[in-house]
Amino acid sequence: MADTHLDRDVLSALQEVMEDGYPELLETFLADAEERLVLLRKADDALELMNAAHSFKGSSSNMGAVRLAALCHELEQRAKNKNLSGVEKLVGDIDGEFALVRPLYEAECRRSSPTKAIVPRF
Repeated sequence: MADTHLDRDVLSALQEVMEDGYPELLETFLADAEERLVLLRKADDALELMNAAHSFKGSSSNMGAVRLAALCHELEQRAKNKNLSGVEKLVGDIDGEFALVRPLYEAECRRSSPTKAIVPRF
């Protein structure tokens, strides 16, 4: 399942670059994604929808969320062309995809978090 949703090569590259900051990057993405979903759900015009979809597409792409980025791209294009028929379903699909990838990122975060060793003091 994970291969169609997450690009593991992107995550590996991010982990290599970010080192100890990698878990925080994952947590930031998840929090940011929640905010972007709220913006998508409450957008009341094509411009708001396009901007929210565009920024969510970019962050999803940067974080290797392949299908999520593709869905956001589709929504962005529809909003850009002011073709808003069926966007509720597309926002629902984006919501559903995020619900699938969220636990994958959470597991990645747990896997990569350095365990804090307790150093005895004498």
